Amino acid sequence: MVNLIELVISLISLLIPVIHCNEDAKRLHDDLMANYNKHRRPAPAVNKPITIKLKLRLSQIIDVHEIDQIMTCSVWLKQVWIDKKLSWNPKNYGGVNVLYVPYEMIWVPDIVLYNNADSNYNITISTKATLRYDGEVTWEPPAIFKSLCQIDVRWFPFDEQRCHFKFGSWTYSEKLLHLELLGGEPHYEQEVNANGEVDNVTIVEDGIDLSDYYPSVEWDIISRVAKRRTKNYASCCLDEAYTDIMYYLELRRKPLFYTVNLVFPCVGISFLTILVFYLPSHSGEKVTLCISILVALTVFYLLLTEIIPATSISLPLIGKYLLFTMVMVTLSVIVTVISLNLHFRKPTTHRMPEWVKWFFLKTLPKILFMRQPLNGANDLFCKDGKRSGELCERITMNYHEHTVSKGGRNPIRTEPDERIQKLYHSPNVIKAFENICFIAELLKKKDQDAKVDEDWKCVAMVLDRLFLLLFSIACFTGTITILLQAPTLYDTRQAIDLQYRPTNIT
Repeated sequence: MVNLIELVISLISLLIPVIHCNEDAKRLHDDLMANYNKHRRPAPAVNKPITIKLKLRLSQIIDVHEIDQIMTCSVWLKQVWIDKKLSWNPKNYGGVNVLYVPYEMIWVPDIVLYNNADSNYNITISTKATLRYDGEVTWEPPAIFKSLCQIDVRWFPFDEQRCHFKFGSWTYSEKLLHLELLGGEPHYEQEVNANGEVDNVTIVEDGIDLSDYYPSVEWDIISRVAKRRTKNYASCCLDEAYTDIMYYLELRRKPLFYTVNLVFPCVGISFLTILVFYLPSHSGEKVTLCISILVALTVFYLLLTEIIPATSISLPLIGKYLLFTMVMVTLSVIVTVISLNLHFRKPTTHRMPEWVKWFFLKTLPKILFMRQPLNGANDLFCKDGKRSGELCERITMNYHEHTVSKGGRNPIRTEPDERIQKLYHSPNVIKAFENICFIAELLKKKDQDAKVDEDWKCVAMVLDRLFLLLFSIACFTGTITILLQAPTLYDTRQAIDLQYRPTNIT
């Protein structure tokens, strides 16, 4: 029982300072808020400006929407100012030197995001402000800002984007509210504005705090510059200048995803165009392969239009390459149709000009290091034709010689000669001779037609080999020239968010 009483007394003794401290904080809160007007600007004098120090702490890049051109980020916007009406002597309040109050109860600057893409310009999250005994007020509310960002798609997917947040007071001019950058080492430069006038600009290279940054899986941060400048708005208040602070984020896209899923398939489809000319014409699949490649490219083009913004200012890098590949495939379809037309030509409908024979059968095969497989066949055709013609001529000449010898004077005759003469004048033998001559002429004509047919096929083969070489050079050169012109491929700057990246994220 005695131990229980001692325990209760000990607990009460521990709670007494807490209760006393809470009483001091409550009394301090009541005294500060007793005659406080939150609508009054806490400036040292009526015509004196109040200084607001800003610092942006980036928590996460949630999304960079290329089509809508909006960057969504999770940030903490730290604002620090002096309000002498919220100062006190800690000795009078039990040593309390810090007090936390809801921000709705005190005056807060109307700092808004000028390039806001959302309906809410102000910070709507209810957080508490920190009051120090010397009158320093610190308010660091978290917020999710959607800012407008002009997307440059020229080098997509190897692109860099420069987005910014523009903060400033919506109501107070520079004479009443003075904005300053909090933290960092500022330096001063002069810049020419849109009106051609020179402005003094305060620049902090490490203007955005990344101490609590969670790395993005799609973007690397290259720079985080903050600039303070003064601007006159001619549309409303030309006589008064307003101070704004702009936080610039230079982002570089991580190209691995788009390279694997978009660039590599496009390159593969592009080089499939070369195989069209390697496919034999008699297979009947050349045009089918061309059309299949063209359909695949069309699907990729439709996929690209869903990713990039619909802009007519510039064509993205991958769009240029797809357009180049589509032109190559279209040309391959045209060349394939011409090649097939030549391959299936017949001597009954087309006669081969002499310049075609000279150029495609004698000159180009040597340049393209092609053997002429039809030469032996052609020689055979020519020999067969000559042989059949000579046979027919020989038979005809013999027949006429025997006919002439019969009508001449040749008193010396043998019995076998008379039998031979009778055979020459036999109707069956004459008919056989005529049939042999007809067959010989028919074989000669057939051999000549087959030779011309093979010549057309050889022309088509040479044409395929020629465009196989030309398209190989064009595809390789176009791929290197188009895809390797992106500046980010040669940008050696390291991402500044690497030091904040967790070990499990690469």
